[in-house]
Amino acid sequence: MANVNLAAPEAAESSTIRSRRKNAYKTRFYIGSTVINAILLILLVLTVIPFIYMISSAFKPNSEIFGTPLTLIPVHFTMVNMQDLLTNFPFARWAFNTAVVAVLGTLTSLVLGSLAGFAFAKYNFPFKNVLFGVLLATMLIPGQVTLVPQFEVIRVLHWFNTYQALILPRAVSAFTIFLMRQYTLSVPDELLDAARVDGATEFSIWWRVIVPLVRPGLAVVAILSFTGLWNDYLWPLVVTTDPSMFVMNLGISSLVGPYDYQYGILLSGAVLAALPLIIIFFFFQNNSCRD
Repeated sequence: MANVNLAAPEAAESSTIRSRRKNAYKTRFYIGSTVINAILLILLVLTVIPFIYMISSAFKPNSEIFGTPLTLIPVHFTMVNMQDLLTNFPFARWAFNTAVVAVLGTLTSLVLGSLAGFAFAKYNFPFKNVLFGVLLATMLIPGQVTLVPQFEVIRVLHWFNTYQALILPRAVSAFTIFLMRQYTLSVPDELLDAARVDGATEFSIWWRVIVPLVRPGLAVVAILSFTGLWNDYLWPLVVTTDPSMFVMNLGISSLVGPYDYQYGILLSGAVLAALPLIIIFFFFQNNSCRD
């Protein structure tokens, strides 16, 4: 009994120490979480406020855009900027050009990138590793370095102010091929051998076996390619001079002249240019939440 009575205070003391340590850990955890959330909230506000101001200013007269103090909510709400953009400028044509370039460029990137990744992952051919190394080395070269050679190719082919000039040079990248190769390496070779035994052609193996199994990689390529082509500005600036072939980013920038700054119309175009990407983001966000 004496031993039991002596052990009881020690057990109670150890449980008290554990409880204090647990409470201290919880306190530190809550403090750390609060600090991190506060920092993230500040960064969110700094990121979102300019975007909100852009949207609100699209529905303000120019006098209010440059007025003080700055207001996030329009005092004098107006649709004149949107109406002027859609009636006085070929914005619909710019939007159509951007959609054609983004969609066709993305589809081309998916097909060529997946086929090249399949070849590098599942076939053996001379200088395979050397070619893949050279391909990876091109990722270290800035795009501005190859701008002049690409410009000369477009000039020789007489492709200025054409869709092929806007799409083909940006259709597939080394990163796309590298990413699809890594995804294709995860596909078991036994599946390909079984398909060959059943009489499938190599193209049929790619379409029926590889493509369904690398859909996550294709989704990543599609998102990156579409976003990059939709937001591209430098290359369209180089290969297009006809306003009817401008993409949205180039067309919107042309609204800024040396003597006239129509910022209301400019911000309206920026809102309309960003709207499709916002819709796509929320669409995929909702689908991922359902899954």
